Amino acid sequence: MAEQRASPEHRAGKVLHYKQLKVWQKGMELAKLIYKLTAKFPAHEKFGLVAQMRRAAVSVPSNIAEGQARHGTGEFLQFLSHASGSLAELDTQLQLSIDLGHCTAVAAAPAAGLIEELQRMLPALRRSLASH
Repeated sequence: MAEQRASPEHRAGKVLHYKQLKVWQKGMELAKLIYKLTAKFPAHEKFGLVAQMRRAAVSVPSNIAEGQARHGTGEFLQFLSHASGSLAELDTQLQLSIDLGHCTAVAAAPAAGLIEELQRMLPALRRSLASH
C-alpha cells in the first residue's frame, strides 16, 4: 500500500492528507519522544536546550502538515526542506545533550533512530514530489 512506504507517499500523483503520511506520523512520534526525553533534563536548561529541542521537534511534523495543506507542490517541497533543516538542528542538539551529560546515548537512541529514519524519508518524498 502507498501509505506504508516512505516514498512515494502519494497515490496517482496526489498527496494524501498529511495525517496519512508516514513522515508526518514519524515526526509526531519523534516530537513525543523529545518531550519525554527533555522532561528529565536539568531545570536550568528549561529555557535553553529543552525549549530549542522541543521547538525543533515540533517543527518537523508541523512543517510537513503546513506544506501539504497548502496544496501546491512547490510550497510543499519548500516546507519539507524546512522540516529537514529542523531535523538537522534537532540531531545536533541531541548530540550536545549527550555530550553535556543531560541524557545518555542509550536514552537518546530511540529519538536518534527516528531522526535518521526521517532524514532518509524526507528526501525520498521530495524526490517523488519533484518528479510529478
